[in-house]
Formats: sequence, C-alpha cells, structure tokens
Amino acid sequence: MSKHIVIGVTGGIAVYKILEVASKLRKLGYSMNTIMTKNACEFVQPLAFQTITNNYVVTDTFERPYTWDVEHIALAKKADVMLIAPATANIIGKIANGIADDMLSTTVMAARGPVIIAPAMNTAMYENPIVQENIAYLKDKGYLFIEPDSGWLACGDLGSGKLPAPEKIVEYVVDVLEQVEAPIEDKGTSHKEVERDLEGKHILVTAGPTIESIDPFRYITNHSSGKMGYAIAEDAAKRGAKVVLVSGQTNLECPPNVERINVRSAIEMYEAVHEHFEWADAVIKTAAVADYRPKETSHHKIKKKGEHLMLELVPNPDILKSLGERKSHQVLVGFAAETQNVIEYAEDKIRNKNLDFIVANNIAEAGAGFKGDTNIATIIEKDGTVTEYKKMYKSELGNVILDKLKNYLD
Repeated sequence: MSKHIVIGVTGGIAVYKILEVASKLRKLGYSMNTIMTKNACEFVQPLAFQTITNNYVVTDTFERPYTWDVEHIALAKKADVMLIAPATANIIGKIANGIADDMLSTTVMAARGPVIIAPAMNTAMYENPIVQENIAYLKDKGYLFIEPDSGWLACGDLGSGKLPAPEKIVEYVVDVLEQVEAPIEDKGTSHKEVERDLEGKHILVTAGPTIESIDPFRYITNHSSGKMGYAIAEDAAKRGAKVVLVSGQTNLECPPNVERINVRSAIEMYEAVHEHFEWADAVIKTAAVADYRPKETSHHKIKKKGEHLMLELVPNPDILKSLGERKSHQVLVGFAAETQNVIEYAEDKIRNKNLDFIVANNIAEAGAGFKGDTNIATIIEKDGTVTEYKKMYKSELGNVILDKLKNYLD
C-alpha cells in the first residue's frame, strides 16, 4: 500500500517550488493531500496542487468536507508523514505554542506521524531569536527540520532562509518515509532520529570534478555534479562523524556540520587530501579527477591561427593510488564510474590502489549518471565479495556505503 503524504503550504514566494516537490513525489508513487493556508492561495491557486496530486485540496476549516469524517482528524490519521513547506515564521510560532486556528495548524496538532518543517523566510526573520527558540523547542519535541539554504532571497537580501531545491526536500521526505513502519505514539520519538554510530570518527570525502586550465578562457573538465560525495558527507555528519569535504567546483551547498575545502585542479585536490590524510580514519574518494592536464597553461587566451590546435597533455598524480601506498590505519574507499567492463575495471582498481572496497557503477545506465539524484551501484570488497544494489537516491546509497565503512572501522 502506498504511503500517504499531507503537504501543508503556507504563504511565501517559494510556494512554486512545492508544486515541483509534489510532482516528484507523485512520480515516485506516493499519494498526497494538500492543505493550503489563506495566504498560500494568494501565491498559487489550489487548482494547481489539485491537478498535480490528483486529489482534493483543503483551504478552509469550515468548508464543505470531502468525506463524512472530521476533516482535520481524517487527514491527520491518513498521513504517514506531514510536510510543511514553505513554513513561515507564523506557522512555526503557532505549532510551537499549540495554537490551532486554521486547518493546517489543527491538522498538525492531531498528527501522529512525523512532521517535517522546511522554513523559508527573510534572513532577519529566520535569525530572530524568537523564531530560533521556536525551532529549537520543536526540534526538542521531535519535529523534523529541513535546514534552509543560503543565497539571494526574493526580497533582495543575501543570507539564510532560502527554501532548498525541490530535489533536496524530496530526498528528505523519502528518507523519512522509508523509516515509517507504524504511527508514532509519542511526539518525542522521531523516525528521522539518526543513530550517531560514527561519533568520534574522522572521514575525508572528495567530490565533484577537477578543472585543468588551458588558458584563462578554456579548461578541461568532466560532467561530475558532486552530488554523490555531498550526499555521503551529509549522511556521515548526521551520523556523528567529523567530516572534511574536499570539493571541486559545484553548485551544491555545503552540508551542515561539514568542513569544505574548495579546490580547482587535480594537483590542488592531491595536496588538500594528503594534508588531511593522517587525520582521517577513512577516505571516501568520489571525486572525478582529470587523468591529464595540459603540459603548459597559457597566461593569455590562445588565438585561432589555423585548422588544428595541438594540445600536449601530461598525467595528473593518481591521488587514490598515492593514498593506497601511504595508508596505515585508514579505510580507503574508491569509486569506479565506467561505461563498460564495470566489475572487471573495479576489481583492478582494488588491487592496484590497495582499496578496502570500491563502489562501481555504469554511468551510461539510466538512473546512474553523474548529474542525476539516483545511482545504481555495485560494491566490491577486497576479499572478492560483490553486492549489487537497485536504483536508489544518492542519499540512501550514501548510508549504504557508510554502513559498509562502519564494518571496516569496527
């Protein structure tokens, strides 16, 4: 039976992102109802959510009920998870103080399952001590929060309070739904509570592409988005590890409680990784490092002079192999992104680079490519054990990898 989500939408310019969230969740097979506050209806018409979710939208406590059940109780019972997004300071304050004066706040009060809140508001409002106290209070009571991103806000300010991308919200909701087995009897016990089983461990993660300059205008790179490495770094931090993320150029926000070191070239990544290698208990190397770089980099733009341009390339240092040669206590995890002979090439990497295990995938396979939110992986261990995994979100695969890593650390 498909799990059911009740989405609570409050008034904010970020409402349009929740239409995409609803669409993505529907495509994943979840059923949904939507509750919209009066202010939310000023930004988006209820018909939009009704069309996307293929289900009725509730906007008023006293409107004609769609079933003969008491509406807010019926929706609360129906919900495996409630998602409130965008969540204004107003709705956060209401919930924190037990105020139930509209359909959304009333339903939240009756909800037994996890309630996920995604704040979105002006930076000054979000950082207001009263709002922060309300958020801290609700977290203590077991409510779940998707931390807002930082960036340019609709009001023109630059700072925290921006609603995260729909993909991030969907991943969070799916992660919670995967852990829901039965209704929560006690609001103080959260299904999203993560066991901090990596407490005290130091994990070094590399992510993203490297860039090798040809001249000030051109460079060599690849299609890596960095999403897999960032997912692992975020999951490791949630599980209590101290995480250093050495990242090539991406458009991703640094996960909470993660130290990010930005690099550009393979040599910069080599230096950053070796600098932190002794500190690390484990290295998970997801970065797509350029194998070659131009022998010479022009300080000026190279002008077109004829039909051909000869570009001489020289090898970059093999970061993973150099770590395998140096490792003492560290657990070393590699990635093999291939388009053919995936297992064979991955097994060669384990032997040649002294890895403990490797995560292999065929990037030509649908759902396993660089820029998507999902991956299809096979984990191969140094003892020859091969475990295949079905398509899953990268955040979910991140925890699979960390579970395997923990066995080695133990």
